[in-house]
Amino acid sequence: MSGHYKSCLLCPRSCGVDRLAGKKGFCKETAELRIACAVLYRGEEPPLLGKHGSGAIFVSGCNLGCVFCQTWQASQGDKPAGPMGRVVSTETLAEICLTLQKNGAENINFVTGSHAVPAIAEGIIAAKEAGLKIPVVWNSSGYEGAQSLEMLKDHVDIYMPDLKTLDSELAARFFNAPDYPQTAIAAIIKMIDTCGGISNKVIIRHLVLPGFLESTRSALHWFAHNVKSRALLSVMTQYTPLKTAGREKLSKKAPQRYLNEAEYETVLGWLEEFGIEEGFCQELTVGTQWLPDFSKANPFPPEIAVPLWHWEH
Repeated sequence: MSGHYKSCLLCPRSCGVDRLAGKKGFCKETAELRIACAVLYRGEEPPLLGKHGSGAIFVSGCNLGCVFCQTWQASQGDKPAGPMGRVVSTETLAEICLTLQKNGAENINFVTGSHAVPAIAEGIIAAKEAGLKIPVVWNSSGYEGAQSLEMLKDHVDIYMPDLKTLDSELAARFFNAPDYPQTAIAAIIKMIDTCGGISNKVIIRHLVLPGFLESTRSALHWFAHNVKSRALLSVMTQYTPLKTAGREKLSKKAPQRYLNEAEYETVLGWLEEFGIEEGFCQELTVGTQWLPDFSKANPFPPEIAVPLWHWEH
């Protein structure tokens, strides 16, 4: 599968760079797969948690460039070296998967791996050949290419894409991808079709942005009128203004406050209006407890995650 990196068209960016030769695309990654950490994570939706949590593997790099990214150290980075992470082989990735399974992970949950599909697919194959039995979750931004989704279809059991916005202007402003709306919709439909329309096999996430509720209403309307019976919706209210050193220029483009109670109640009213009953909705969340620090052995608070592998340790 490594040939797909030769003139990379894996994601909608279609950079065309030779990542096999060590060049980097928009994702800031070469053909080498890099991982930031692997943890037993309790911050996902309830069906993914089980007793010990989801086996989350945070992939370095990203094909989006969200100005308020909560995992920016691993996805974008703020130094010339790029995102935090360590190069792993197919064998090491398989070992990480098996370690998560051995420690009680409910599933293997690949986070933001859209730019590294061939390497991840090879790792999944190797892990299954070595005894991986638990489901594989594809946890992504929704900014996916059809070619990549085709490569994943025989290796992924549950899809968890974002539906960030259907507003092209907001997509350009906040996610560096004006084509995000049509691209994400096409990707989500393909995921649903791949799963045969079984609703609990696709969980569509939407993060509510303070001050931009019309974007949320449009996303909820689309969900209700197009895929409500074939996917679950997860409404997230954890938006957190970033005040991190080195991120000031980017964070100024994003909302500078948390979601307020009135906005939260408005969104709950829309869920009722659109008849969206199956799925999940976070309680109103204020604080920085969701923000990981990938420079630490456990990037998350201990009540949220148990670390099993880290790029520096």
